[in-house]
Amino acid sequence: MARKFRLALAQINPTVGDIPGNTAKILDYLNRAQEAQADLVAFPEMATTGYPPEDLLFKTSFLNDNVAAMGKVAAASEGIAVVLGYVNILPSGGSPDEGRIPAGERGPDDMGPRITNAAALCYDGRLVDIYHKIFLPNYGVFDEQRYFQRGSVCPVYRIGGVSIGVNICEDIWYPVGPTTVQRQAGAELIININASPFHAGKRALREEMIAQRASDHGLAVAYVNTVGGQDELIFDGGSIICDSAGGLAARGPAFQESLVIADLELAEASAEQKQGPAEATAAAVKAVGTPSTLAVSEVAAGSKTPLTDRPVTVAMEGAEEVYRALVLGTGDYLHKTGFSKALIGLSGGVDSALTATVAVDALGKENVIGITMPSRYSSGGSISDSAKLAGNLGLDLWEVPIEPAHRAFTDMLEERFRGTEANVAEENVQARVRGNVLMTVSNKFGWMVLTTGNKSEMAMGYATLYGDMAGGFAVLKDVPKTTVYELCHWRNRHGRDFGTHDDVIPAAILDKPPSAELREDQLDADSLPPYEVLDPVIKAYVEDDCSYQDMVSQGFDPQVVRQVISAVDRNEYKRRQAPPGVKITPRAFGKDRRLPIVNRYRQHEGS
Repeated sequence: MARKFRLALAQINPTVGDIPGNTAKILDYLNRAQEAQADLVAFPEMATTGYPPEDLLFKTSFLNDNVAAMGKVAAASEGIAVVLGYVNILPSGGSPDEGRIPAGERGPDDMGPRITNAAALCYDGRLVDIYHKIFLPNYGVFDEQRYFQRGSVCPVYRIGGVSIGVNICEDIWYPVGPTTVQRQAGAELIININASPFHAGKRALREEMIAQRASDHGLAVAYVNTVGGQDELIFDGGSIICDSAGGLAARGPAFQESLVIADLELAEASAEQKQGPAEATAAAVKAVGTPSTLAVSEVAAGSKTPLTDRPVTVAMEGAEEVYRALVLGTGDYLHKTGFSKALIGLSGGVDSALTATVAVDALGKENVIGITMPSRYSSGGSISDSAKLAGNLGLDLWEVPIEPAHRAFTDMLEERFRGTEANVAEENVQARVRGNVLMTVSNKFGWMVLTTGNKSEMAMGYATLYGDMAGGFAVLKDVPKTTVYELCHWRNRHGRDFGTHDDVIPAAILDKPPSAELREDQLDADSLPPYEVLDPVIKAYVEDDCSYQDMVSQGFDPQVVRQVISAVDRNEYKRRQAPPGVKITPRAFGKDRRLPIVNRYRQHEGS
């Protein structure tokens, strides 16, 4: 006869540093799980603090508050097991105040106290045990080895008559890891808690990996992921449960909070105990950590109220998941930093149109203000197209002509520039005047300026420092120009999903050739290769770290390759001064790609 175990996964949206708010949210979801008669509820990695807290982890008061929050959750765990991500403080030798940090106490090299990225197992009003994350990622956006000590024990808990292993995020990505040790110690269900950042296409890769772990080890795997935006990072939720054959038993929604509840059926005894993948040699398993077992609770008597049917949520992919990520990231960045309204310079171009549309979907039309700032080089369409977009979205549109300021700047500099040929300096006066207008209005009313530059422009330096780069958040910072068009067309087909009609972005905006309109008859194509040619080369160089020879051997135009390498390297100083923006590719400008500004290494054709 099969045993039933009711499992709840709470994919919540915490805010970094808001320990009281995060705790209140955790307690709310814990109460929901108790009302649903769950045997266990799991919360994401570092749910008490939000992820990643970065150097807040060096503040003793922050760590102590986080431990106190865990204690409140433990005290509320009446009749239910709770797996809660938090930061654990390792006790110092002989400290009378174990679990808290005495004022002024520091760890090795004065870099902070000894702490772990931990999962607390709580049950029936008390803390039962603590799991310490074993594999600490230190690549891409991750810096966990800067802060945390590595764990060494792989526990299996007997809860409600089911043997359960608990591990954290990176621990599950290794074919031979804590799951292997826990399986060999008798685990039949793994709870893996996560704060796994989003990029396009990652969901499918993640689900394939979880299914592989489940089938390789012959056990069920529950993967709970946080949701929400934190600075440049997006966490997409999408929590899943896979059965012991790797089949998908449950999937939570993407980009929104949810309590995912499922009844698992576990056999009384497995006919054939799988010990893990073939490469799980005794030496490899021993190197991971030491197994341990702990009895927590027996099977509860009595029956549970049957769950209503909960179909597996349909997975998002392609343009939809990218667009939803931009909406979530933009909304969370403003809300979590205390801003209520956004301000956008509308040029009549595709980038500002997409930025405004995302902002309206994230914040509501009443919280987005557009400003069109025509100059002597603006086409009539730039104003009329902006007005049509604003009307379609229902946002307030201001018109502030910049010709008087433009003329004043050129007059002020006329004597010094006399005898020189006009170049990009004169062109950029307009962009900087516009930036000043936006920032002045922002200062006046306390609105956040959203910049409109895309990844292609940021890569090539085709953006004006202190001009169109001026602002607080760059919605499209990691979105290549070709993807900008793809997202516009997707949004135009799905207007009803967002409470608008279809085709909110006018066809005239999508059909016109891209132009900065900083000189007469200017087009992007005057300075840059066509974006469908340019973007794959930028991806190869920035995201894939390909050399000149690599890219040429892949069939890219050598002249374009040289242009991209030169422009990307030369403009690092600009990007370092850009505002943060939503990460949607595997490697974004910012934390993902940390190159020195002063850098004389230059690739050449022989590289």
